[in-house]
Amino acid sequence: MIQQLINRYKRMRTDRYLNETYRCQYAFVGMGQHSLTNLYPVLHYLQVPLKYICVTSERKARLIERKFKGIKATTRLDDVLNDEDVKGVLVAASPSAHFSIASRVLQSGKSLFIEKPPCHSVDQLKALIAMQEASRSRIAMVGLQQRYAPAVQILKRRLKGERLLNYDLHYLTGAYPEGDALLDLYIHPIDLATWLFGKAEIVSYLEIDKHSYILMLRHQHIVGTIELSTCHCWQDARQSLTVHTRSGSYHLAQCEELSFVPKQTVIAGIPIEKLHLGRQSVEYLYRHDGFAPTIANNSVYTQGFFQEVSTFVNAVEGKKANVITDLQSLEPTLKLIDEIMG
Repeated sequence: MIQQLINRYKRMRTDRYLNETYRCQYAFVGMGQHSLTNLYPVLHYLQVPLKYICVTSERKARLIERKFKGIKATTRLDDVLNDEDVKGVLVAASPSAHFSIASRVLQSGKSLFIEKPPCHSVDQLKALIAMQEASRSRIAMVGLQQRYAPAVQILKRRLKGERLLNYDLHYLTGAYPEGDALLDLYIHPIDLATWLFGKAEIVSYLEIDKHSYILMLRHQHIVGTIELSTCHCWQDARQSLTVHTRSGSYHLAQCEELSFVPKQTVIAGIPIEKLHLGRQSVEYLYRHDGFAPTIANNSVYTQGFFQEVSTFVNAVEGKKANVITDLQSLEPTLKLIDEIMG
């Protein structure tokens, strides 16, 4: 009897995957390390019908056609935009080219998924929003995958019922000579703060080194400090967030672990922990299990890449999808970056 139930569960799980099919066709613009590591594997697992890969090099296009059987490689974006069969376009090219590519995709009326940053200012963002409205492009999503990370989703739900006090967020990496650290890297922690806590104003900020800052932000219900730095090393790069509330403290580490430490009881103004009467406990709300090699334990999933790509494809297909990274939602983040850039 138990074995029958086990077999039935496994069969249902397999059938659910096999029945999840897609009828539209898609194109991908870009073929960098980020795409190959985090986005293409999701498309392959979901078996999304990818018709085109668009790159800037003829040489790379020929290599792509040899590597990816059945996919057309092109150096002409017009080939993609003029093909009526293509309903959705995913873009992960050079950040400096994103605004131009996004503009053309939206003007064509196709749905767009574009990696961050989609543009370089609030004015450009508003221009993209206007293009989407004018062309009636159904979906326009930005690749801010941390919003889709399971640990972040849990934290956001838990904070809704909390009385917030303050937070501190740290984003530390090594040197970043190949691009704009504010738009390419720091957009993630700044966006995490605005998505969790809402719009913010900069109370103060200090540039401690080139591309390294300490910010103090004031949101409607909470204040926080953010440390952004490329003065550390990539081998020990880290992002951490601690949120202090009336009931205790939440700690998010790398989107891989979320824990909660309840506040100790105070009697007549005296914290009982000082009397050695209480024991501090830690509640783990989410932890990356590295033991079982399942999709849910893959870093592509825990970091939110799997959920954001599948959300985009499901939205294009007209299936149930909770899009939480539309263009409009990026405005509070870009406003802060605009202010820092002066």
